[in-house]
Amino acid sequence: MGKGTTFGTEEVRVDARGLACPLPVVKTKRAIEKLAAGKVITIVDNPIARDNVIKLAQSLDLPVNVVAEGTDFIMSILKGGGVTVTEPEIKDKAATLPEPSGDRVAVLVLGDKIGRPEEELGEALMKSFFYALTECSPLPGTVILMNGAVRLACAGSDVVGSLRTLLHLGVEILACGTCLDYLNLKDELEVGDISNMFSIVEKLLAADKVISIA
Repeated sequence: MGKGTTFGTEEVRVDARGLACPLPVVKTKRAIEKLAAGKVITIVDNPIARDNVIKLAQSLDLPVNVVAEGTDFIMSILKGGGVTVTEPEIKDKAATLPEPSGDRVAVLVLGDKIGRPEEELGEALMKSFFYALTECSPLPGTVILMNGAVRLACAGSDVVGSLRTLLHLGVEILACGTCLDYLNLKDELEVGDISNMFSIVEKLLAADKVISIA
């Protein structure tokens, strides 16, 4: 922070106790984005959330002070008038959409869970991954769903909401038609376009970077 920076007097409090990742970071980032200048105070109740909020502040070049009170951690983040946070709040993204990645990044998802063998944990991680992806900038250009991952875009999936947000933000969502047919889910697709292997291969070859999630 440059010398002589004057901080505002506005203070915003974020009680993120009991919230799972990535919500403490998301709520803190939203509070920072709304604040022209002043202080954001975030309260969490576990070291992982504490460390993640600290990393957020550091990534934005904002000073952060941490105080432990019992099982809680209280973090004070100062934002000066000269600091600009470029990522918009989700509800405002319709007005100012972030551009898809200039690197033409494609995210290839091969299952409806992340990792094995803990299925419940894998489902929670996948839901958290896509929610966090909606908060990132730049966005990938394409998300490709293959094999069991097509379930994520179908009725009853906890990920449909995040996929709809990504689609609204300009991210292309493709679901493998062969996979939908095999799993008898073609009529259950709620978000994205049905694609074929040739088109999927073309997207992967045209991408500058492919991120695989399995």
